[in-house]
Amino acid sequence: MAAKRRFKNKKVRYLAIGASLVTGAATVTVLLPSANAADEPSVERIMRMCERTAKLNGKQQSVSDFKGGLGDGFESDTCDFVETKFETFDGPTEKVTVDFPNCEPNATEPSKVTTEFSKAVGQGQGKYTATQQGALGGLFGALSGGWVKHKGTLDMTVKTATASESEQREVPVGKVMHVTFTPKMQRMTGEWRVHLDADPGSFAVNPSPEKNFVAPEVVEGPVILDSAAGTPGLADGTTKVVLEDC
Repeated sequence: MAAKRRFKNKKVRYLAIGASLVTGAATVTVLLPSANAADEPSVERIMRMCERTAKLNGKQQSVSDFKGGLGDGFESDTCDFVETKFETFDGPTEKVTVDFPNCEPNATEPSKVTTEFSKAVGQGQGKYTATQQGALGGLFGALSGGWVKHKGTLDMTVKTATASESEQREVPVGKVMHVTFTPKMQRMTGEWRVHLDADPGSFAVNPSPEKNFVAPEVVEGPVILDSAAGTPGLADGTTKVVLEDC
């Protein structure tokens, strides 16, 4: 019966955290199950427990993986990133070239031009994973693994991906041409689940029940095209020729 009473007494508190994303702002809700307000860790504390876990996404860690020193221990037993949704969508369309006019009064033929652009597309790194630690990439590595099963892969080690193009085009008589680019974006939604085993206690340590904490995560960034081995992939997207009257 004690276990049932303890469960009934648990409170669930919600903490709203603002998350700035590549294409706008969103609100992330953090679910913190706890016995009382004094026991509730901050979101930063939950993510520290995740970084310094004994087993991250099923892989055993050592303290050196999170740059721990002699005498440092693990702060949780397991932490797993669990994906709940994956989607692709169009990012904001931007004008990426200058205007190419063919507006001379005596023009009779289309003018041949070379349209070139190089556009950096911002990489979302998630709300809680702004730091990278250890040879395995820590939480970055845990997130990167989630993208592998999707067609559009995301490289979490770079801050931006580049889209570029160089094309020969013709500008009709009496028109002004420019090119726009719409990046293809992808968003992965999920949550970090931190678990601490129950501690039966000892002579010097009070017993404690098992604990579970959840921190939702949203990560987004450009879809990366397949590339040759050893070379960075280009950001995927759509270019469009826009013609306007002189």
